[in-house]
Formats: sequence, C-alpha cells, structure tokens
Amino acid sequence: MQLKEIKQIFHKELEELYPLEEIDSFFYILIEHYLNLERFVLALQPNLTITKEEEQTLFEALSGLKLKKPIQHIIGTAHFMDLDLVVNEHVLIPRPETEELVRWILKDCENNAESFRILDMGTGSGCIPISLGKNLKSSTIHALDISQKALRVAKRNAKIHQVEIEFIQADMLAYPSLDLVFDLIVSNPPYVRDLEKKEMHGNVLEHEPHLALFVSNDDPLLFYRNIMLFCEKHLKIDGCLYLEINQYLGKEMVTLLQEHNFSEIELRKDMFGNDRMVKAVK
Repeated sequence: MQLKEIKQIFHKELEELYPLEEIDSFFYILIEHYLNLERFVLALQPNLTITKEEEQTLFEALSGLKLKKPIQHIIGTAHFMDLDLVVNEHVLIPRPETEELVRWILKDCENNAESFRILDMGTGSGCIPISLGKNLKSSTIHALDISQKALRVAKRNAKIHQVEIEFIQADMLAYPSLDLVFDLIVSNPPYVRDLEKKEMHGNVLEHEPHLALFVSNDDPLLFYRNIMLFCEKHLKIDGCLYLEINQYLGKEMVTLLQEHNFSEIELRKDMFGNDRMVKAVK
C-alpha cells in the first residue's frame, strides 16, 4: 500500500477524536519510529509504497490511537530535555512544564562549581533526576517514589542514559526518614484536584497512573505540606526547594511556604502563562 493512502486512513479514522495537526503529528512520529522515515518523505516520494509488515505496525498503532492511548505509550518512549525516556502506564508522561522546572534549576546552578546532593521526590520515569545528573555531573542524585513499578522504569532510564542515581522506594506521605541532608530538593507531586478531572483529556484519564496525578478536593496541598515537613530535617539551611504546582493554587503555595518558614519565595509562570512552579530557600 502507498504511504499516502495510509495517511488518509489515519485522518479518516481519527478526525472525530483529534485535531488535524495532531493526527499529522502522530503519523509522522510513527513513520519515523517504525520505518525510519523523515516527515517530509511524502513530499519527495509521493508514491512511496511500504511492505505488509510495515503496514501492520502502523495499523496497530492506529488501533491504539482510536482507544485514546497516548502516542508515547504506543512507541514506548517520550522526549524530555533532549533525552528519549522509556515510559509506560506506570509513570506519568513527562510534560514540557516539567522541563521548564528542570531548566530553572540548571540555570541557578550553572555558575556554581559546588557539588550538590539532590533529591527528587516522586520521580516517576526519572526524567527530573536523570536530566539533572546529565548536566550536574559532580552532584550526587537521589530519587524517591512509592511505586516499585515506576522505579523499575526510572532505573531502566538511568541505565540507558548512564546516570548514577540512588533510588529509594518510600511514601512521601509517611515522612520517610533518611540519614541524609540535601542541598536541593525538587518534586512534581500529585496536584490535580478531583474537580479538575473534567478538564483533562481522555488519554490522560484512561492511561496514566492516577496515583501520580490526583489529590482530593479537600486537601489539595497534602503532598506539599509533607514535603515541607520532610525538608525540616533533610534540607540544609540555605538549601533550595523547587516544586511544580497546580496552576490554580499559586497563592496558596506561597502562603504554605511562608508558614513553614521558607524565604526568597519565587512563583513562576509556565510557557502557557499559568502559575506552575515555585522556588524557596530554607
């Protein structure tokens, strides 16, 4: 079958589920991943024909897209900070907003020759500590998560990208006790309130781990409060705390940090203009 015919089938089958541009993006990602073809191939070879076996991989992917399965789960990887990371249903797919948080940390550390001891709380795929480890090579990196299945993914990613990380299985709500004090703690914990589920796409609700996403409407800052209590013992004086946050709760986050005696609090917006991240000093 000609590749352009398969592209037409993608549009016909998916047009009621996704915008036109997103269908194009899915198609180009898939032909690059499975067939090693550049996105402009049809402009150069409009009548390009592929084999039955190659067709099969694309149609299997199409079936997944019709079920609203994330494209990252279909191909098994997600792009983050110039890295390709293994992802599956046990970890959140890394978001561009989290890249912004990591870039903020790296910017703050770029002119400092000091070796840092860093902890990521709720590491998921390992995207944050692996990115920090690739760039802050003299630092010691630790990463914590409650999910053993998530930690397997994170360990696999760390091995692929040759970053040394000390992984810890622990529940951040249970005040994990470690014999360590950190220079920098970072976290992207669950922060989406149940009432906000209606704003989310079906591919997130149906295919990503709710354990890593949602908090109750009654206590949406639960994880942050526990992180700050953890910091009382395990973040050094003058150490930095970086958090990704719920866009609707920026002012509440600042107040919570003040109540826990943090200073130099800086609330930042993401690329979409939403309050998305905060930095504070102990």
